[in-house]
Amino acid sequence: MPSPIQYDEKELFRQIAEGNEAAFRAIFDGYRERLFTFAWQLCHSAVDAEEIVQDIFLKLWEQRDKLVEVSFPRKYIYIMTRNRTLDLLGKIARNEQMIKEVWVQMSQSDNLTENLLQAEESRKLIQQAVAQLSEKKQTIFLLSRDQGLSHQEIADQMNLSVQTVKNIVTEILKHVQAFLAQHSELLAILFWIETCSLLF
Repeated sequence: MPSPIQYDEKELFRQIAEGNEAAFRAIFDGYRERLFTFAWQLCHSAVDAEEIVQDIFLKLWEQRDKLVEVSFPRKYIYIMTRNRTLDLLGKIARNEQMIKEVWVQMSQSDNLTENLLQAEESRKLIQQAVAQLSEKKQTIFLLSRDQGLSHQEIADQMNLSVQTVKNIVTEILKHVQAFLAQHSELLAILFWIETCSLLF
């Protein structure tokens, strides 16, 4: 016998369109893990896959009035996820191209990166960004960036899995980069260049 979510997906979509939160929860519970796996297979990033899934369900709810027109809910959800993932990968590619262009400009002055990152204002901004994180994330950032410990060494010291440490480091760097971008896009790019080695 098919599960309720397989059998009643069109009905659940109709109910969601009417604002039924229980129906939305049923779709969420039925698809969250599957969409995460699907997105992860495309982008190979647990953090990005989680963000994609959150975006998909947010959009489903915000545009729920359109769901009554959907004939194949499962296909609709997977296409949304695929498109959102491709958009993200395209954005990453554009950012990488921008980074390459900045790197070419920077190569004309060997000290530019170091000077910017060592500037008092830059250090203060990074400190402010890190201060917004949980104590565990602050500790991992200091162990990784300041003490130069590997993911394995941090995992051993904090009794975490290596994959958990990798995911947390990625989240931290994205947070700091976003914080810096609010003040200077160039600083955010330079920070990403200087810390990308921490991701591996």
